[in-house]
Amino acid sequence: MSDPTISQWVHAASAGDQDAFAEIVYTFQDAVYNLCYRMLNNRVEAEDAAQEVFLKAYGNLHRYDHNRSFKTWILSIASNHCIDQIRKRRMQYVSIDEPIPATLSLASDDPLPEQASLSRERSEAIQALLNQLEPDYRLAVVLRYWYDYSYAEIAAEMDTTESAIKSRLFRARKMLAEKAVSQADQPPRNSLTEG
Repeated sequence: MSDPTISQWVHAASAGDQDAFAEIVYTFQDAVYNLCYRMLNNRVEAEDAAQEVFLKAYGNLHRYDHNRSFKTWILSIASNHCIDQIRKRRMQYVSIDEPIPATLSLASDDPLPEQASLSRERSEAIQALLNQLEPDYRLAVVLRYWYDYSYAEIAAEMDTTESAIKSRLFRARKMLAEKAVSQADQPPRNSLTEG
């Protein structure tokens, strides 16, 4: 069920109220950006994708079912947009070897530099593994483990059955584990002796 305040914003935004739509953007921008970033693995592309998602949402507010969660609806738009982007990207070029940007700041209550470095390395390793999955597997993993969607919500999002999602997640976890073990068995790269 949708939040009454969000429903009011949607009605107002549908009638042309820019401030109401700004509230929607402000409320959901982090969730949309994070999903786009996890799917696309590129900060600039994720920012562009998030903007596109909100433009698409604005143009389709009349299609929003107020009995559904708005967050689920907008993340559905985001996931479909990202899958389209990944397919287009694959048609344009085979691969990109772009490292994940470090987005950690070191304010007084942030972790120590060593902890931040370990956290960033762990995040980069997880993202690198995710990038090796097909988009449908990646989306299922992101929705389940980053957004804590239920199997039923993921199935509805991806237009399939719960059993198909359970199977897809099982295979995705198995692939991720195999890839992690395979990468752990490889000797570390030494940038001083390479290139």
